[in-house]
Amino acid sequence: MCMKWKDFLRHRVFSLERRRLREDIAVSWHLKGGYQDEDSLFTGSHVEKTRSNGCKLLLGRSGSDTGIKFSIVRTVKHWNHLPEGAVDSPALELRLARCWAVSANLHSYLEGLDQMTPGVPAIPSLCELILSTPSDTVLTLWMSPLGLPALSHRHSEFPQQPRRPRTFAGGHRALPNEQLLEFWETYILILETLEGNQIHVIKPVLPKLNSLYEHAILGDKGCWLFHPSWLMCIYKRMFESENKTLTKEGVLHFLELYETKHLPNSLGFSEFVIGPLMDALSESSLYSRIPGQLMGACPPLGMRLQKFLATYLMLLPEKEKGSFLLKFIQKMTSRHWCAVPILFLSMALAHIPACKVLGTEGLHALRDVLQCTMITHQILLRGAAQCCLLQAAMHLTDVEKVSLAELSSFLLSLRPEESLRRDTMLWKELCSWLQVNDGCFRKSITSDFEHQETSSLCQYVRSLVGEYLKAPASERENCFMPDWFEAKLVATMILLAADVEQMRNKYSEKSSIERIELETFLNPLLDVLMKLGSNAYIPTLKTDKSLQLLLKLLQTRSLKCSNTQDDGVLFFIWKSLTTPVESILEFILRRLTANELSTVGDLDRCDLYLALIPEIVNLCLRVSWKKVPSVKNFILSLTNASIRNLQERNFEEELKLKEQIKKVASMASLTAVCEIMDQNPEAHLESLPSVHALKRFVSFSPLNDVLKKQSYTEEKSSSCEETTSQGWGKIVARYVHDQWICLRFLLNSCPSLSQENEETPEIPLPTIERSRQILESALEALTILPSDQVLPVLDCMKVLVPKLLDSAESLCIEAFDLAWKIVSSLSNTQLIFWSNLKAFVQFIFDTEVLAVAASAKGQAYAKIKEIIFKLIDMSTTKTGVFNVVLRYCCTSWILPTVNRRSALTNAFLNAGNYCELITEACLFGTVFRRDQRLIQEVHAFVENLGEECAANIVTESTNRDDHYVRVCAIKFLCLLDGSNTLHKTFMEDIFIKLLDKDELVSRSRTRYYVNSLHHRIKNRVWQTLLVLLPKLDQSFLCGTLDKVFQAGFGNNQASVKYFIEWIIILSLHKYPQFLNKFWDCFSYDEEKLKTSICTFLSVLSHFDIVLQNTSEKKPALKKALIVVLQWCFNHNFSVRLYALVALKKVWSMCRMLQVQEFEALTPVIESSLQQVENMHGTGSAKRNWQRIQDHFFFATFHPLEDYSLETIFYTLPRLSELAEDEWISLSKFDRFTDIPLPPTFQCYHSRAELLDLKPSDWSQQDMGSNTVETDGQTEWTDVQKKIIPWKNSTPSSDLEIVFQDRAAKLGKSNSRLIVVASLIDKPTNLGGLCRTSEIFGASALVVGSLHYIQDKQFQHLSVSAEHWLPLVEVKPSQLVDYLQQKKTEGYTIIGVEQTAKSFDLTEYCFPEKSLLLLGNEHEGIPANLIHHLDVCVEIPQQGIIRSLNVHVSGALLIWEYTRQQVIKQKQQK
Repeated sequence: MCMKWKDFLRHRVFSLERRRLREDIAVSWHLKGGYQDEDSLFTGSHVEKTRSNGCKLLLGRSGSDTGIKFSIVRTVKHWNHLPEGAVDSPALELRLARCWAVSANLHSYLEGLDQMTPGVPAIPSLCELILSTPSDTVLTLWMSPLGLPALSHRHSEFPQQPRRPRTFAGGHRALPNEQLLEFWETYILILETLEGNQIHVIKPVLPKLNSLYEHAILGDKGCWLFHPSWLMCIYKRMFESENKTLTKEGVLHFLELYETKHLPNSLGFSEFVIGPLMDALSESSLYSRIPGQLMGACPPLGMRLQKFLATYLMLLPEKEKGSFLLKFIQKMTSRHWCAVPILFLSMALAHIPACKVLGTEGLHALRDVLQCTMITHQILLRGAAQCCLLQAAMHLTDVEKVSLAELSSFLLSLRPEESLRRDTMLWKELCSWLQVNDGCFRKSITSDFEHQETSSLCQYVRSLVGEYLKAPASERENCFMPDWFEAKLVATMILLAADVEQMRNKYSEKSSIERIELETFLNPLLDVLMKLGSNAYIPTLKTDKSLQLLLKLLQTRSLKCSNTQDDGVLFFIWKSLTTPVESILEFILRRLTANELSTVGDLDRCDLYLALIPEIVNLCLRVSWKKVPSVKNFILSLTNASIRNLQERNFEEELKLKEQIKKVASMASLTAVCEIMDQNPEAHLESLPSVHALKRFVSFSPLNDVLKKQSYTEEKSSSCEETTSQGWGKIVARYVHDQWICLRFLLNSCPSLSQENEETPEIPLPTIERSRQILESALEALTILPSDQVLPVLDCMKVLVPKLLDSAESLCIEAFDLAWKIVSSLSNTQLIFWSNLKAFVQFIFDTEVLAVAASAKGQAYAKIKEIIFKLIDMSTTKTGVFNVVLRYCCTSWILPTVNRRSALTNAFLNAGNYCELITEACLFGTVFRRDQRLIQEVHAFVENLGEECAANIVTESTNRDDHYVRVCAIKFLCLLDGSNTLHKTFMEDIFIKLLDKDELVSRSRTRYYVNSLHHRIKNRVWQTLLVLLPKLDQSFLCGTLDKVFQAGFGNNQASVKYFIEWIIILSLHKYPQFLNKFWDCFSYDEEKLKTSICTFLSVLSHFDIVLQNTSEKKPALKKALIVVLQWCFNHNFSVRLYALVALKKVWSMCRMLQVQEFEALTPVIESSLQQVENMHGTGSAKRNWQRIQDHFFFATFHPLEDYSLETIFYTLPRLSELAEDEWISLSKFDRFTDIPLPPTFQCYHSRAELLDLKPSDWSQQDMGSNTVETDGQTEWTDVQKKIIPWKNSTPSSDLEIVFQDRAAKLGKSNSRLIVVASLIDKPTNLGGLCRTSEIFGASALVVGSLHYIQDKQFQHLSVSAEHWLPLVEVKPSQLVDYLQQKKTEGYTIIGVEQTAKSFDLTEYCFPEKSLLLLGNEHEGIPANLIHHLDVCVEIPQQGIIRSLNVHVSGALLIWEYTRQQVIKQKQQK
């Protein structure tokens, strides 16, 4: 090179322009991150060095003026890690002196090197040394008082090999000067571009990062020439950007680069991945889908993260893999992660190829992730992450370093109701892994596996069960209730070992499975259970543990086997557990009725006993009916004993604690009996004598009876002072709650409520009065019970309110309000919310409650409708609320149960009385926030994994999908029968209400943006109307079709327009007699039709479908031809295109039917159509003609054959480019099975021809001649860059002021006229307009692209006018928003166009603030922009030619505006 290295470094690298870059890097590593360890670039400093004045640094920015701003700026972000020099600096002057000293030191050092070694390329070696040294080390020395001499000292330490600098990985290669220059230029360009922080500026530069890697890596030996920290500076800058789009681009580029380039290993990379990269990955918004990606697909970041982690780990040396993964997992536990990032990080771990690198510490770290970072309300995502972490543990754990005890502890952290459960693929995968690695696990110190004939897993489980059931013989008295952890652990391991053993026997092809091992697991437990009834001296701890383990085994259910005997392991366990049933029941009866429960802590044991009773009943009913008599005897004895305990009267003023505990346990026992009889009717327990006594006891018992808390002295003197999960308030609430459960059982079995007074049996108490008393007690219970205890009260109110709506309506309304208050006060993240909501819905929307309220049409009826809209409003913030309401109402209205208590002969009457519910359901759907949409997308992705993800199988299906509401409503409408009078009336009412809703929306906002809420509501309206249309008869359509036509006159978005046209086509096809009404739509004046005529012309493009059912086709064709020909000569280009498409269709039908009346027009029409087909020219007319013919609505769509749910709700919204969350796929109609589709419903799938199409639109309104712009350039000098502050002193924001000042100095005056030429695409016309606008003082010229300024033809005609006139770039697609903005600023929008109501130029008076919109050279002003004009002005003509050149037209109007303004100014003077 001709340039000296000294000059290169001074002018290219270390110039004043680069000083900001150097200091920015220094601040990035020292001021913001605090990384100060020379050996490691990315080690965080734990020393806080801060100024006492609490100064802050500007958020994410620093520069050459950092020293100045440091002492005076207080803004956004705390500055907690300053370098020592900054903290110790006593004054601003010293800081400035230090900066100048460093600069002088550098300059003198470069001069000295150049003089000492003339002709020797010392500077290249120094540059290579700089690049091969960690960036933080270089910058620390560079900014130190020693300056570059310290760097020179480092340089002298390198081996003396001239022109052969040492590479980072130990290799050597001479580095050409050109390569160094290119590296520095590219590096500095990228960092300078990142100053802009705008993705559209930065994205074209990102590919240049690849060239940096090409320079930095020695290809033949695969080692680093430059230290990788220089490259990581760029990525860290992107990761910490405030612009999340830039952060996402940086993360994606880093992951993809390392995946494709296979970079050499570097410790700095590992630390960078665990540090800045994982910090960036914690941002949930990075995991969104890219445009065009289908819902349910894995986001790009998730896929690249999986590939990157697997690729990177394989490149690491074997010794480093384990430490890297351990740090990676520990990083996941070091902060609170949201559900989305933790899911995709867990999936990346699960997709790492199997390698044994994690030991005990790694397994504990994975357990910490499960326990500490799974705090999220997204149950499905939490479960999916647990599944992935378990798979990661199986793939990465070195079993020789882990014991079975440590593994079982890890497995217990997984929740069975969310991830690890029997009969899932994950469970089978775990069993297979245990079988393969059986015998390889590290032996525990306490284990003694001597029997080699059995597996180590079986030996471990055997010893685990034995150790679990051990208890000191002295501990017979009451003690603490054991934790459930051990019982869950033992039960899980028993099931795992049994399934592994079964899998081993299956693979060994053994004919008979004796399950010897499973029997040995259960024998210790069975021995204890058999002795419970006869041995009263078994330690309490041992009985508690055995019953806990028994309950966990009995609660195990098979997900796939409906028949118990099909699951061999589970059936064997249950069959074995039936042996000690009598002993268990005898023990429970004694404990519950013999005053053995005496302390508050014993209530936890009471819960254990009562939880066992229904499980034992189910066990006997499924496995051994011989045990049912024992169960009945137990129920009989328990009921009688509990009633006696509750009826005992104690004359003491204050009951002792033991007596109160006995009452609580007895009431809880009766509650268990009532629930067992409700849940197991096949047991026929109602025939027991004790049941009648139970009903009588409940009917005469006082409600809301509470227990007084024991005195402090008694509590202190209690024999067993122990902690319990139940405080006294919870105990009292549970006692009242149990009373209402018993009452619910009584009301459901004896709804008449007839009873007699106990003291005066001859005077019966009226049923209505008794119901009123109970309802008043229910209201009292709602005020005293906590929210998780009110379910039985709501169930009782559901029975009582219908009986009292006529006589005590105010009391019923009070019940409605109080119940609503309880539900609305809960958060949807609370577990009790959904159960309470379900009970509330069943109460308010009970068939009989709705019917009685609707028949009276009183205040209760109004209150229920008010609650309906409150629930809908709640659904906008609590997703899934409306789902619960609609599911219950639709199933009870259209699918009532046979044994349902109802006073109605037909429950469907409620649908008509409360049709607002269905109407709102058809329109339901909110525009989600970005974070809500992201959660939905990830939910869909997990659901698409199917059985591969166990969380989809085991998590309870809540159907909280927002589409569920509309799907249920549509399926409900599909089930209706048009021949049924009730159904017919209901559908007509819904149809009218939906049309009124559309009219209301159109009236409230005449213009609405695509995918706005108004657009979506209108789209849903017409989708529902299209579903209802085939079920309506002619008489009803005759009165409502006019409203459909009126809707067609509105300004509708494309998707709405297609549905309106489709409905018109189907209506005319079914009832051709409505054609006269259709022809009337073309008779309105042009002002009304200018926005809607295309809708009706589109109907004529399917005129062959319309005339299928009519025999008189020729008169209709004549009328259609006359109508279409009138619009073929319209001034609007779009209208002419639609008319030509319709003409082509109608004329082909005329020729087919040989209509003779138009023979005279045949040559004209055919020549016109032929001319359109063969048109030439450079404009967009021919392109748009081809597009409109290829458009799906005219080329592929068939109104009859494509009528299906899939076309209406998925295909058409997709093709019309509606937002993706408005697409409802058929899978959702199949998955939401609460309401089935009718078996005769045939219109289901779209045709394949339509499904295969891609979204496209022919419309030219958003397209210009220069729509295709180059996305990236090959040379870096062509890359778009923001103005660098130190290179240009003129701020871009003051550009308009500069123009005005410049014009004022020249004696020119600017007007208030704006000329908009964005639709013009010829440089010659734009150049002439620029010159004219500047001469007459226009305030600005708006063009479609500023690239026109560089055109030679533009410059030839503008003669430098662009330098004196402000030019603004507004693309054609942005014109609508720009015109609206100018309207708000007071401008009058004037269009140069010939219309029916345009003003003559000689008669029009221009306002001072005028905006002149000029049309395209060929098409003029598009129809969609004409609606936004305030006025149209035309130039009077005398000749034959229709129009002037657009430049000439614009010049005439600009001059006329200027002339009028000059006259006004003279008059004012």
